Amino acid sequence: MLSQPAMCAFRASLKCWRHWAVRKATLGLLDFGKCRWLSSPSSRAVTGMEEILARVVSPLPTYETREKSPPPPEANSLEFMHFYTSLDKEEKLNFLAKLSHEFGVDHKSVSEFAGKLLHTQLRDLATILQVEDRLRYSLTPRYKQLLNHISKVEGGVKFLVDLRADVLEIISSKSSESPHLRDLNGTLKSLLSEWFSVGLLRLERITWQSPCEILQKISQYEAVHPVRNWADLKRRVGPYRRCYAFTHAAMPGEPLVVLHVALTDEISDNIQSIVREFSALDLEEDVNKVNAAIFYSISSTQAGLQGVELGNYLIKRVVRELQSEFPHMAQFSSLSPIPGFSLWLQGLLSQYRKEGRASDLLSEQEWEEMRQFTDLSSDASAIDALRMLIATGEWMRSERLSRLLEPVLMRLCAWYLYGEKRRGYALNPVANFHLQNGATMWRLNWHADTSPKGVSNSCGIMVNYRYFLNETSKNSALYLQNKVILASDEVLGLVSQFQKNSKL
Repeated sequence: MLSQPAMCAFRASLKCWRHWAVRKATLGLLDFGKCRWLSSPSSRAVTGMEEILARVVSPLPTYETREKSPPPPEANSLEFMHFYTSLDKEEKLNFLAKLSHEFGVDHKSVSEFAGKLLHTQLRDLATILQVEDRLRYSLTPRYKQLLNHISKVEGGVKFLVDLRADVLEIISSKSSESPHLRDLNGTLKSLLSEWFSVGLLRLERITWQSPCEILQKISQYEAVHPVRNWADLKRRVGPYRRCYAFTHAAMPGEPLVVLHVALTDEISDNIQSIVREFSALDLEEDVNKVNAAIFYSISSTQAGLQGVELGNYLIKRVVRELQSEFPHMAQFSSLSPIPGFSLWLQGLLSQYRKEGRASDLLSEQEWEEMRQFTDLSSDASAIDALRMLIATGEWMRSERLSRLLEPVLMRLCAWYLYGEKRRGYALNPVANFHLQNGATMWRLNWHADTSPKGVSNSCGIMVNYRYFLNETSKNSALYLQNKVILASDEVLGLVSQFQKNSKL
């Protein structure tokens, strides 16, 4: 039996050998002729891609040997990973295009099995099921095996998450319209959804005693209300605050989705009361003052996990955690931003002006006050002035104008959240997220976020999505299946005011 020092020396030698082999393969020194280095950089890259893919993407085993074929060497996965990370942005696009197009589904084989399935419809059920299984197997892309094997090496899952982020960026930027790339994206999403299922995730509470690296990432990933400094971060994980994250064993030390919660006496109506500076950071919690949990920020940290359900499960897990800690707690609500409202509003004002319908947005009394304030005679001129005020945020500096615009912007915002749809679901992505979870659109809050970002994105308005725990399952089903938005009488009243003014 080897001694401990000998074992360590052996492992170190093996690690060095692997590093040398991967580096040699990545540099293209395995079986490559000297003439390659005399060609142009672009042709060298293309040649390298073809050789790497031909070497590391194994043929799909036959149906009969699918469970008996030995796995490829780990070096194949490492070589692929090192080669891909060495490419620039354009080379990655070409590499992924080659991978998805040349190593995808064998369409000829699929057609043959589809034909066989049609001819077996009158056969016995066992024969039909076997042909269906063969057809299902033939629909497996050749590269799927490689992706599965990459997931088993150290750092492989994180690599694939980042790889999908690259694919999503290519698709969203329309750098490529290839249907093969979209199929690669679908395959990656399906695999990641399995690997990141809720049963494999770990819920972690982040505190000031958590590792510094985790706290640093929590600060960096905060996308809703940026963390200003370490004191700000300490407050957000301190008394009357909770911070939770989902982590995964394959990505240690990497929070996947982060939820910030404020413990309050009642449902908060402005973010300043939650993220403002406190004179004392070491307050002791008084359980009697904790009656509500306010979800004021949820951030997904991995672009490659887009579309993989994590945030909704995190909220549900956190609710159970808080109920265990505070059995008397009965109020659960978000305090959510409304990204996109100001942009939508600018488009609406422009449309109404173009159609000569300016008078439909405001009441006659409101237009009269608006004309007096802007010293303009016509509604069209006043609507231009209103657009400029909203674009610059200047109206926030005038108490009189702010008071004038409050009913106008509140009913417009209510309509944007409740009435504007995409495929029958809420247009606003944050609204869509909470409504899918079964929340109720409960209250709009004026001057809830007076930060420059809040004014620019949503005219300073925020919204509470209330989680009535006994109703969330029913509400979620109504929204997802029948596209029904549950809203409070207060919100519906604002919607009715908009419809009345706009003659809808």
